[in-house]
Amino acid sequence: MLKEISAGGVVFRRRGEQLDLLIIEDRYMKISLPKGKQEPGETMEQTALREVKEETGIDGRVVEPLEVIYYQYYHPQIGPINKEVHYYLVEALGGELTPQIEEINKVTWMEPDRAWAVQMSSGYENNHSVMDKAFTLLNLKKGNLS
Repeated sequence: MLKEISAGGVVFRRRGEQLDLLIIEDRYMKISLPKGKQEPGETMEQTALREVKEETGIDGRVVEPLEVIYYQYYHPQIGPINKEVHYYLVEALGGELTPQIEEINKVTWMEPDRAWAVQMSSGYENNHSVMDKAFTLLNLKKGNLS
């Protein structure tokens, strides 16, 4: 079975006392995190930062690793694929929010309580623990849905 390795991140920014998280809605109308396939010669961190930039327009820096998740999906032309995704906590350094329209419907900054709520209600279940780890590292409260 084919194995695919990707990397991505939970992206945050600070504006004074306010902290926001970057949330994307993918082409399947699900809440997700920016991620994508590793290219030859890239480290996982480089992949994560490139994918954040490509999918959202945001430049960032890796703060620290969050989690590696594993799942399987079915590709119509290839068949079942084992997926491994390395997620990092990424601090936004600049750039303009620009969704990669081939991959995602929209990208937006959200306050943490709203980001947690949309992840729990409309996000992929395998991203719940990734968000949880980011909230812990950023010392954020998760609201009523935790």
